Amino acid sequence: MVQHIIYSVMSQATAEKPATWFTTIVKGGPVGFIIIALSLVALALVVMHILQIRRTSLLPEEQLLVIEEMLSSGHVEDALSYCVDPENDSYLTRILASGLLRYQRSAFGPFELKNALEEAGEEQTSRLFRSTDALGLIGTIAPLLGLLGTVLGMVGAFETIGQTASNTHSALAVNISEALVTTMLGLVLAIPCVTLFSFFRNRIEGLSAEAAGEIEHLVLHLEEAQGNG
Repeated sequence: MVQHIIYSVMSQATAEKPATWFTTIVKGGPVGFIIIALSLVALALVVMHILQIRRTSLLPEEQLLVIEEMLSSGHVEDALSYCVDPENDSYLTRILASGLLRYQRSAFGPFELKNALEEAGEEQTSRLFRSTDALGLIGTIAPLLGLLGTVLGMVGAFETIGQTASNTHSALAVNISEALVTTMLGLVLAIPCVTLFSFFRNRIEGLSAEAAGEIEHLVLHLEEAQGNG
C-alpha cells in the first residue's frame, strides 16, 4: 500500500509541470495563505528591528558627546532639558532623563541617581525585549499552522479513500502532496523567525551592556564636576 502511494506521488510529480512558488502556495489552501500573510508581517518586523536595534539608534554618538560636555560642566538642568526634548528621544536619553529628574528632586544625590538609572535601564531594556516577542510568536505558531494544514489535508485524503472507487492511489497521493505543502511553508517561515528572534535578543543584551558602561562614564563626569564645584 505504502509503496503504491509513493509510486503514485513520484509518477504525479513526473507527469506534471514543475511547480512554481505561486502554485505551491495555492496548494496550501487557506492555511497556506495565512502563513504567507504572517511571513509578510515577520518581514516588516525584521526590517523594523534592524533599524531600531543598533548602536546608532539606541546610543547616538552625538548625544553622548553633548550630554558628556554638559555633565562635565555640572549643567544638570541643561542635560535634563536636552534629554526630555522629543527631538532627542532615544534609549539613552530616556534612561538619563529618568535618572537626572530624580537626582534633582532627591536629597541623596548620586546614590539616588544610580538607583534611578539602573531602574530606568531595566525598564527600557525590557521594552526592547518585548518588542521582539511578536517575531518569536510567529516563529512558534508557524509550524503549528503548517501542521494544522497538513492534518486538514490528510482528512481530505482519507475522505478520498472512502469516496473514490477507482484510481484511489493517485487521488490519495495528490491529497497527501498538497497536505505537506503547509508543513513546508510553516517550517520555511519558522526557522528564520526563531533564528532572528534569538539574534535580536542577543543584540539587545549586548547594546544594553554598552549603554550601562557609557552611562556610568557620564555619571563619573557629573560626580567630578560636583566634587570640583
